[in-house]
Amino acid sequence: QVKLVESGGGLVQPGGSLRLSCAASGSRLSIYHMGWYRQAPGKQRELVAGIRSGGSSNYADSVKGRFTISRDNAKNTVALQMNSLTPEDTAVYYCNAKRVAWGATLEDYWGQGTQVTVSS
Repeated sequence: QVKLVESGGGLVQPGGSLRLSCAASGSRLSIYHMGWYRQAPGKQRELVAGIRSGGSSNYADSVKGRFTISRDNAKNTVALQMNSLTPEDTAVYYCNAKRVAWGATLEDYWGQGTQVTVSS
């Protein structure tokens, strides 16, 4: 099993930046697709950014150009750099690790989440 622990959340003013980190233990992260999801009050959980085991990444349209996902397999960490934050970015952010094969999800792990609040 994989244990994921997020850190780096907090309160930031609009236009500010935060860097979230996800530390994994229990397995090599290199074999997993990694993602950052968020869930705001009254909203569905959504994928913010993903980075596949091969290194390619994708982003939600709402964060393209502002957020950057990266991974360091040697350190077993995944980061999300968030710039130009707006109140609409306020949510609990979750780290996810997923292993897939033949269209099926074989493993799916979640961290406990970290709160990001963008407010004046």
